[in-house]
Amino acid sequence: MPTPMTTFTHLACIASALLTASASQAQPTPVGMRQIQSGNMPITLVYPTAAAAQDVTYGAFTVQIASNAAPLPAASTAATGKRALIVLSHGTAGSALPDHALAATLARAGFVVAQPEHRGDNWQDFSKAGPESWQTRPQDVSDAIDAVAHDPVLAPLVDTRRVGVHGMSAGGVTALALAGAQWRMLDLARHCAWHLNDDIGFCLNGLAEHPVWQMVRKGQFFMARALSETNAPASMKAVHGGKSSSEAPDPRPDTRVAAVSVAVPVGAIFTAPSLARITLPMGLTTAGQDLVLVPRWHSDHILQHCKTCTTLSNHPQAGHFDWLSPWPASVAKTVAATQMRGGMPNPAFTDTERQKGFDQIASFFQKTLHP
Repeated sequence: MPTPMTTFTHLACIASALLTASASQAQPTPVGMRQIQSGNMPITLVYPTAAAAQDVTYGAFTVQIASNAAPLPAASTAATGKRALIVLSHGTAGSALPDHALAATLARAGFVVAQPEHRGDNWQDFSKAGPESWQTRPQDVSDAIDAVAHDPVLAPLVDTRRVGVHGMSAGGVTALALAGAQWRMLDLARHCAWHLNDDIGFCLNGLAEHPVWQMVRKGQFFMARALSETNAPASMKAVHGGKSSSEAPDPRPDTRVAAVSVAVPVGAIFTAPSLARITLPMGLTTAGQDLVLVPRWHSDHILQHCKTCTTLSNHPQAGHFDWLSPWPASVAKTVAATQMRGGMPNPAFTDTERQKGFDQIASFFQKTLHP
């Protein structure tokens, strides 16, 4: 018969084991990070791993990763036996690092994340930023999916038949186009011709330090007031993005894309009929203090016309660049100086609130990508 002391010791051991197991479960899954290429386009991969993570610094950015670590296979209970893939499309002149907190959140939720560095619109080369890049960004995402599908390490572990796409800011153009939305230069010009002052952060994006170019752009938009469907050049009426109804009933340029999420996206350029034709699930993360892409003209326009779109989370205190994390103060100040309005992060928007938004994005993809 056990003595009271033996029983107490036994119970203490059980309690200690339970506490240890609980603490172990509470530890966040480490994330690995490595890079592959698609032609001349770098693609950063973020994924769950069993390897220990450590702080790694790249210039002004520090991220906690296991560099070049082996990815964890999906749990044996997974329906497909493979992990789902999510492609993140960065904003104008961006890179993978400012979106790392979201990428890590998605990786800890069980996804493999691919972050292509968009050709002609990235931190090293933004010579094609804007409409020229918007036309090629969707193909960058398709190329990134192909690269993962052919990667000898990830190919056996990742299901590339049903892929999620998330885009922030100009990355929202990428994501919306892949969902099937269409845009035209004529719609952009007419929007800024009539709403320049209200949406100056978009219409004169990046020109705060270039007063001469501001005047040139303002003159172009003023002239655009005279444009119509009848007299506009054919190049301005050319449709970009999703497929037209005459081409196919499915407007997606890449049918592997199964769900789309966007945060503070460019939206004013997209035609209402094409937004209405989107059939896949789409979630929006919005920011009440976004003065770069004013919700009235962008997020609200999408929500008004897209029948399958829902708000994942709305954050009244968030500004446009509050969705970048990590976002070092030195980088934030430099970028804000280029903006016409609303470039600095809002101190009232907390890290906790941002993480809640990221968790909602991860939950959205868990619901929409898993069979």
